[in-house]
Amino acid sequence: MNPPLDLPSLTPSGDKKTLRRQLLAERQTLVDRHRRAMHLQEVLRVWLASRPETAIGAYWPIKGEFDALPALFRWSEASETHRIGLPVVNRETGELRFHAWYPGCEMEADAYGIPKPRNTPSFEPGLLLVPCVGYGPGGVRLGYGGGFYDRTLAKLQPRPVTVGLAYGHGFVPWLQAEPHDVPLDAILNEDGVVWEREGG
Repeated sequence: MNPPLDLPSLTPSGDKKTLRRQLLAERQTLVDRHRRAMHLQEVLRVWLASRPETAIGAYWPIKGEFDALPALFRWSEASETHRIGLPVVNRETGELRFHAWYPGCEMEADAYGIPKPRNTPSFEPGLLLVPCVGYGPGGVRLGYGGGFYDRTLAKLQPRPVTVGLAYGHGFVPWLQAEPHDVPLDAILNEDGVVWEREGG
């Protein structure tokens, strides 16, 4: 168990910026984060095994995020048609494009200092893995506040299946969607599938 952090307690009317800071601090100080990550790797591998999609958009992990790339690489080995992409930000529109990634491909830093594939083809994913700072009932996600995923999902047609990845500490039972928020289709944490839209 992790000792409680000396951070402000939040109520249902709590400020999302404060909540974001609290959850990020908790995530980066989880003493059992490696164990949680190993469990979530297994949860993700099992969940992906039954999915029909062949193109998955992922993310490069930052700030203590779960690293989904090892599980995705295992998934990609099952078929030559399986593709993995990492996001590249369009600075003008604030939208994401997904460029092919594979272990050992050449990388470069984007405008935010996050590694991205260099000179690989782009594609539209059928399934999108989305990092969560926090999450709530009904597929509600708390991100970093930049709106990149919401803007991207508003433009992608057909809309990909969206899967949030988080650790259990990030569950916020009172978290509610705002008008611009796009709820996720599923959320996985180290304990299993914690939310999945019916028919998803």
